[in-house]
Amino acid sequence: MRGNYARALDEGGKKCYYSSMENNNELNKIIAKNLTAHRKKAGLTQAELAEKINYSDKSVSKWESGNGVPDVYTLAQLAQLYGVTLNDFVGEQAPTEKEKRMRGTMRGLHVWIMLLSSGIVWLVATCLFVMMQLWLPGREWWLVFLYAVWANAIVLIVFAAIWKYRVLNFLSVTVLVWMVLTCAYLTIKFVAQSFGVTSLDALWMLFLLGIPLQILECMWAYFRARSRRLKAIRKMTKRKGNKDTSEEVESEKEKTEADSVKAE
Repeated sequence: MRGNYARALDEGGKKCYYSSMENNNELNKIIAKNLTAHRKKAGLTQAELAEKINYSDKSVSKWESGNGVPDVYTLAQLAQLYGVTLNDFVGEQAPTEKEKRMRGTMRGLHVWIMLLSSGIVWLVATCLFVMMQLWLPGREWWLVFLYAVWANAIVLIVFAAIWKYRVLNFLSVTVLVWMVLTCAYLTIKFVAQSFGVTSLDALWMLFLLGIPLQILECMWAYFRARSRRLKAIRKMTKRKGNKDTSEEVESEKEKTEADSVKAE
């Protein structure tokens, strides 16, 4: 019975250790983020802060990178300096009004950048259309504007990937797939007609390629959303890990002690 009790404590101790390490890493990141935010809010550099609390700027940099945390006395000193409480360092900070306004401003800037980039695409397409009409009039140069649609979609895909606008990314990829097929269909048709080829009844089958491509895109979007959801659940589980593991060890300990009493 004593062997079982020792094994239970040993396994429970290992679980506690690894869970504690994971939670400590999460806590270090939170403290690092809050320390950085309060220092910047106070208008101090790392060197200026280090001088005020009699530490080196390397120590401050270490704390703000999440590779370590200051002791309780130093945290209390920093809290007094910034006019906050210790809870403001160890808790998740809700976004301030200034941060919300900043995010709104950044979104507006992103929209203007995408509109400007799209405008450049359409300006180039219009210039090409005018030049080709003047050079070789009577041709189907309006196709330039269809090519501009999928070129514009590529631009939006790039920006959506950079700024993580997932809905815009999905819609842009959809437009790109079907417009590329449409441009290929019309281009082949008009070129073939210019050479006197008229038997193109099976050319519409090009659009069948869009069906598996669209399905693959939907599957990719689904798995990506599911992956994000699993990451969020894993993060919440890590936060609760310490508490749950401690309760498990305590329960195993009580069960082992009860078995020992029965054996005696």
